[in-house]
Amino acid sequence: MPLVLVPIVGAEPVVPIISISALFTNASRVAAFRHRIDVRRALIVLASSVPTCAIGAWGYTRLSGSGALVVIGGMLIASVPLRRLMQRHGLAISHRALAVAAFGWGPLAGGTVGAGIILLSLLMAAGLEGAAVIATDAVVSIGMGLTKFVTFGLAGVVTAKIVMVATLIGCMAFPGAFVARALVARLPLHLHSALLDAVVVVGGAVMIANAVAS
Repeated sequence: MPLVLVPIVGAEPVVPIISISALFTNASRVAAFRHRIDVRRALIVLASSVPTCAIGAWGYTRLSGSGALVVIGGMLIASVPLRRLMQRHGLAISHRALAVAAFGWGPLAGGTVGAGIILLSLLMAAGLEGAAVIATDAVVSIGMGLTKFVTFGLAGVVTAKIVMVATLIGCMAFPGAFVARALVARLPLHLHSALLDAVVVVGGAVMIANAVAS
């Protein structure tokens, strides 16, 4: 989405637009997958990441870095074989480890786009699979979106144009979650997990490619 938005609205409003539009898309995912939400893990992640998310959102205009993209992208790609190795040996990150990881993820979620891929890795490493990953990710993402919306509003970044563009994108994407629910219901669990792993790896590769290009 950033590649589409930047030529239209410029680079500066991209994070606020995506944050606001994501409130609509994640609300639709919560509605579609509400029975698969892992409330406990969602609360652990939110409690740990909301404060640092606000810090990340506040300073997002100063965040840079190609180096950060390379590190994050590399970590994402490495997380897939690491998670599979942990699963093979019956290991998963504990609630405490999930909270610590979420605390570190918060600034990335607040000040960058694409950090949601990291959340998918964390939830899968915490033992969630299939639709439970989608549902719990959506709940956490709503909390992150509201945090960023309030922070950007206090910083004077949110304008009428940003709200209008974000609302249009969110409304257009809203029905997609119900299509996704139908697809997930028909996919074997191992195939769905493989698709999520592919998203994580591709997302990490894109981050590295963007860093190299810049």
